[in-house]
Amino acid sequence: MLEIRKEHKNADYRPMVQLLKAKGFNVNHKKVQRLMKKLGLRVTSFWRKSRKYTSYKGKVGKIAENRLNKRFSTPIPHQKITTDTTEFKHYENGIQKKAYLNPFLDLFNNEIVSFEISKRSHTK
Repeated sequence: MLEIRKEHKNADYRPMVQLLKAKGFNVNHKKVQRLMKKLGLRVTSFWRKSRKYTSYKGKVGKIAENRLNKRFSTPIPHQKITTDTTEFKHYENGIQKKAYLNPFLDLFNNEIVSFEISKRSHTK
């Protein structure tokens, strides 16, 4: 394994198993993982192929006052209306796009009073 590692500096356990099998060694991938960990053979140039996008930029703007204080029911219709934004992915002409759903929920009877579907996320 050390000889193979000199030739292939960033070989993780998967390619290491294939290279060992090519040299005639019949080894299990779990055994190779354990041995590489024991010998301290770590990959230095690992990077993720795709990272999940996040638009979070830290604390931006004002934090809304907590007016509900965990009281999510009311005896009066249209007294407490809440909203949330949900992101959906869809395909338009073979191209993946995003759509945003903003339902407005009345806490009197937990019905959706209104909703909005848009191509852009609204923060207002």
